[in-house]
Amino acid sequence: MKILVAVKRVADPDNLNKIKLSGQGAVDVSALEPKANPYDEYALETALRLTENGTNPKQRLGEVTVVTLAPKTSEQMLRAMLGTGADRAIRVDAADDELDGGLVARALKAIVDSEKPDLVLLGYQQTEHESCEVGAMLAEQLGWPQATFAGSIKSEADKALVVGREVDGATAFVRLSLPGVVTVIDKIVHPKSVQSSTTPPTHAYQDGVRFAALMAIMAAKKKPLIETKLSDLVPEPSKRALRVRYTRAVLAPARSAGVKVKTVKELVAKLRTEAKVL
Repeated sequence: MKILVAVKRVADPDNLNKIKLSGQGAVDVSALEPKANPYDEYALETALRLTENGTNPKQRLGEVTVVTLAPKTSEQMLRAMLGTGADRAIRVDAADDELDGGLVARALKAIVDSEKPDLVLLGYQQTEHESCEVGAMLAEQLGWPQATFAGSIKSEADKALVVGREVDGATAFVRLSLPGVVTVIDKIVHPKSVQSSTTPPTHAYQDGVRFAALMAIMAAKKKPLIETKLSDLVPEPSKRALRVRYTRAVLAPARSAGVKVKTVKELVAKLRTEAKVL
């Protein structure tokens, strides 16, 4: 199976308390370390599990390519992903303020048309703005079936996937014919959430994502990392025009202190006259 994994570099979501706002409403994340979007790391782990026999993870039985739209400084993230087992990497040179979800989807479509993967995997959302539109937009543009909020995946001879979609209070199992697009949640990296066509049903992975050993990190320096331009993928200027821009951010107003009431009658009166809820 040939899998393309779309990844994004984000500000460290574990230290969001260090975010500052300028007087003009700009978000300052300079105090935060850039790192891979956690949900995209889950997508990469899913791809690795689908292209191996879990009892022998050092042997890749398919191909995994990671792609990101980011400046050159993101190559460290891509090299780390190559160290964990990905075969190739593609970096589309672009800055965050040059992108929105629609443009990312159009660029990814061009890469899919060229790479011809059997499956595209993404994290279900990115942690900076908690937006989750790229996977759905990409599937629409490709005309491929999609499964979102995937918490489990089982491969059927690499021709179809049985995907457990996490919905409110339940899991919906759908069969997805390949090629297709799948977005994953954190449950996908549980020990038995992913089963490839070659992994025994009894096999259980360690919980979470894998980390690269030192030798693998050194070997990753020799793996191919392709650079391309956004204008090469989306040549028409009109299609590179952004439809969504983040203009400014403001802090939520401070909440006033609560008021104690002595009777239900007084509470109802305040709800009616002050809160305007009755």
